[in-house]
Amino acid sequence: MVLCQGGEAATAAPAAGGKEPEVPLSREDGAGPGQPCLCPAPGVEAASVEERRVCGCCSGLPLPRCCKPPGAKKKAACPGLGLFYTVLSAFLFSVASLFLKKIEDVHSVEVSAFRCVFQMAFVLPGLIYYKTGFLGPKGKRIFLFFRGFLGSSAMILLYYAFQVMPLADATVITFSSPVFTSLLAWIFLKEKYSIWDLLFTLFAITGVVLIARPPFLFGSKVTGIEGSYADHLKGTIAAITSTVSAASTLVILRKVGKSVHYFLSIWYYAVIGLIGCVIALFVMNEWRLPYCGRDRVLLILIGILGLGGQIFLTKALQIEKAGPVAIMKTMDVVFAFILQILFLNHLPTWWTVGGALCVVASSSGTAIRKWRQSLKKAKQSEI
Repeated sequence: MVLCQGGEAATAAPAAGGKEPEVPLSREDGAGPGQPCLCPAPGVEAASVEERRVCGCCSGLPLPRCCKPPGAKKKAACPGLGLFYTVLSAFLFSVASLFLKKIEDVHSVEVSAFRCVFQMAFVLPGLIYYKTGFLGPKGKRIFLFFRGFLGSSAMILLYYAFQVMPLADATVITFSSPVFTSLLAWIFLKEKYSIWDLLFTLFAITGVVLIARPPFLFGSKVTGIEGSYADHLKGTIAAITSTVSAASTLVILRKVGKSVHYFLSIWYYAVIGLIGCVIALFVMNEWRLPYCGRDRVLLILIGILGLGGQIFLTKALQIEKAGPVAIMKTMDVVFAFILQILFLNHLPTWWTVGGALCVVASSSGTAIRKWRQSLKKAKQSEI
C-alpha cells in the first residue's frame, strides 16, 4: 500500500488477498503537508503496510514539490501574530481618521474618491495575475454590485461622520456593526437569532443613544460636541447608516461565499464607489483639488493608511480565528479616544464613555458568542 497527501477524493487500493473498504479522505478531513492519506500510486501494487512512501498528488512521483520529506517538521506560526496584525490595522485606520479630521476645505466625498483610486490601483494587478476577469460570474454580479454600492456608501458616510462629529463618537457608533450583522443575517439568511443577540442589540442601541444624546431625552443643552448639535445629529445619522450598510455588505459576502475571488469584491467596491463619488461631486459642485500641499499629502496618506489597514486585517483573518480578531478590534475605540485627546484637544464626555462601554460590550459579546459556536461546530464535525 502507498501513502500520499490527500487529493479531493482518495481511496484505498485493494490489498493482496482481498478487498479493502474505500476510505475517502481530503484536506478538509485534516490532511495537510506531510500528513499522508491512503491511496495507490499508479503502477505500484500494494503488498504490505511497510511499503510506504510520500507522494504529492497521487501521481506516483518520488517526491514532488508539494510534498515534504518524511519526518520534516512544519514551521510553527508565530503565536499572536494575527492579533498583532489586528492591532496594527486598527492603528492605521485610526491614524487615517485623524488625518481626515485635519484636512481643510475637502469634502468627504472627494476623500472617498481618492481612497477608491488607491484601492483600484492595488487590486488591478491582482485581477490580472489571478485571471478573475472584471465582471465576475453571471449569477453573482448583482450581489457584487450591491456589495460595491453598499460598501462604498458606508465609506462615504463614515468619512462625513468623522468630519462633523468627534472622532471617538463616530468610531464607537460604527463599531456596533457586528450586532447589526447578526440581525440582518437572521432576516435575510435565516441564521439563528437568540435572546443573547437581542440583548446585545439593545446594548448597542443604548450606546448610540448615549452618544447622540437627543434633546427630547437629555434636554436642549448638549455638551461635548463639535460645532452645532444639528451637525452632530447629521453625523450620528450618517454613522448609523454607514454601520448598517457595512453590516449589509458582510451579509452579501456570506451569501456569495467563496464562489467569487475577494479581489473582485474589492474591485466592485472601488469602481462603483469612484463612479458614485464623481457623480456626487459634480452634482454638489464640490470637486476641486486641495489648495495647499499639506492637504494633498494628507489625502495620499489617508489612501495609503486605509489600504494598509485593510491588508493587515485581511492577513489577520487568514492566520487567526475571526472571534479573537473581532475582540481585538476594540482597539479601534481605544486608539480613537487617545488620538482625539492628544491631537485634537477634545476630551470625551462621560456620556461618550458610557456609550462606548455599551457598544464595545455588545460587539465583543457577539464576537465571543459566534466564536464559541464555531468551536462547538468544529468539535462536533470531528466527532
